Amino acid sequence: MINHLLVYILSFLGVWIGSGLAIKSVEKISHQLKTSSFVLSFLVLGLFTSIGELSIGISSIIKNDPEVYIGNLVGASIVIFMLIIPLLALVSKSIKITPEFQEFNLLASLMVIALPVLSVIDGKITKIDNILALFLFFFLLINIQNKNKLIKNLKTISESKSKIVPEILKIIFGIIVIFTSSHFIVEQTLYFSNLFQLSPFIISLLVTSLGTNIPELSLVVRSAIMKNNEVAFGNYIGSASFNTFLLGFLGLIYNKDIILNNNYTISLIFLIINLTLFFFFAKSKNTVSKKESLILLSTYFFFIAAQIFL
Repeated sequence: MINHLLVYILSFLGVWIGSGLAIKSVEKISHQLKTSSFVLSFLVLGLFTSIGELSIGISSIIKNDPEVYIGNLVGASIVIFMLIIPLLALVSKSIKITPEFQEFNLLASLMVIALPVLSVIDGKITKIDNILALFLFFFLLINIQNKNKLIKNLKTISESKSKIVPEILKIIFGIIVIFTSSHFIVEQTLYFSNLFQLSPFIISLLVTSLGTNIPELSLVVRSAIMKNNEVAFGNYIGSASFNTFLLGFLGLIYNKDIILNNNYTISLIFLIINLTLFFFFAKSKNTVSKKESLILLSTYFFFIAAQIFL
């Protein structure tokens, strides 16, 4: 048991070090490219922190059990928006909504993030659902790029390659450290859950959904200490948006209609409530306050209670 506890502690230390590297490097690159760290983390960290969902998706397709990745993508979006973002606002005292995420892009982003849950409500995922997911994702991507002129700014990479390349390598190394450590954290969490005889349902509901989002969770504490939540917030929106991309991408690879056996009605209801509240909170003063984050966070705990009792 002592060995398991030691691995547990070292794994959390690995996540801490990896997330610190990623945040600092994203900030430095954004300064070099003269772009916002929100947009850069949306694209770079959002992509990298979705690798876990991608690997689960490919594995489930190979095993001809595509509902595994559907459930994981739905669960991941719920954890990000109902738990992780409210936690970030809580520990940071507020989240400032950056210009790239205001007005139309705010509504478009929330629609993209909600799409996986909306797609499963009729009990199946069709090719039309997959194409729509990809279309909306790239539409959002183009809108955010146009507002920030990121592609235009990428031309400056050649001028400052010696400064940017080491930071990119640090981001990749940080992400590798985070994912390796996250794997061990999930393993040890399952070990201790079994040791203390928690039910398999509770383990799958709480541990598995949180496990694939440990990289995102690690950024919450790091952002609070470094007093910069823009990188973390961009990562969360990017990660949730990339989940919609993966829904369409993996669905086209599977190339069949996916009939779902599980009922996602409760997930849909709570995510729509949470996204609606977030929209009105963010739109009011372009911030999500500490008080508002507590309201958003409460929807996650009501969701857990509904899953257990219903």
